[in-house]
Amino acid sequence: MAGQAVAVAVPPAVERQRGQWRLAFERFRAHRPALAGIAVIALLAFFVVAVPVLSPYDAESPKLLEIFEPPSLAHPMGTDSLGRDLATRILYGGRVSLAVGLLAVAVAITVGTLVGMTAGFYGGWVDTVLMRTVDLVYSIPSLFLLILLGVYFRGLSVAAIILVLGLLRWMTTARLVRAQFLSLKEREFVEAARCVGARDLRIIVRHLLPNSLAPIIVTATLGVAGAIIAESTLSFLGLGIQPPTPSWGNMLMDATQDMEMAPWTAIFPGFFIFVAVVSINFVGDGLRDALDPRHVVRKEQ
Repeated sequence: MAGQAVAVAVPPAVERQRGQWRLAFERFRAHRPALAGIAVIALLAFFVVAVPVLSPYDAESPKLLEIFEPPSLAHPMGTDSLGRDLATRILYGGRVSLAVGLLAVAVAITVGTLVGMTAGFYGGWVDTVLMRTVDLVYSIPSLFLLILLGVYFRGLSVAAIILVLGLLRWMTTARLVRAQFLSLKEREFVEAARCVGARDLRIIVRHLLPNSLAPIIVTATLGVAGAIIAESTLSFLGLGIQPPTPSWGNMLMDATQDMEMAPWTAIFPGFFIFVAVVSINFVGDGLRDALDPRHVVRKEQ
């Protein structure tokens, strides 16, 4: 007898058994501010990468016959005190500011993850020494140290700012990763891995670290915005990226003397700092909501 097709309703339990990352992605897609933030950041990244092709102007060469021209078709954001196209300098400055934010966070996440997973996995005196080191570095006022280094070296290079910011911002990641490892290393899957002879490095890399990625990703995303603000602050004080290399911070510093005569020299760099930081924070908020287990519980109830 020929069989008949029967429609079977899929119980809700099957829906909950989908992969954690897939569920997180679906929740992230429902976070509209985060999607808008990604779109803005992607558009900004495209322009800062393609600026040599898109702009016919040089970001550093002065044109004294075009000083303080207001926004126009030829210069969409006007010109500065040396006649340089402001839009071109903002996009080249975006390269510096975004690179500092991303690379400084990469340094911080790398150091913090290494310290946190070592402290959380091995515990004992190793944990004590590393966590007291974290407390010690936490007690150092980062902005004061940045200003001190900027004064001593009469300005910091891009590489120096990346390194200093990264080495001053790894402590939160270390604490988060340590807490994750402390809770995960007693779980059954870790005990099973030990029983089959897995070594410490394999347990850390294959079992513990992948399950600790959620707080690392969120911290990294939010840290980019903080690093951009720190670099802009340092450059605004004249202690960071030095002219003629453009960055959003030193462009604002130059604009302080010209705001009454040419307000656009301050409006546009400040606007781009605002847009970049807000967009990154929206993405961080979306990732936090998508990856937070408590958020999952609230959604399912």
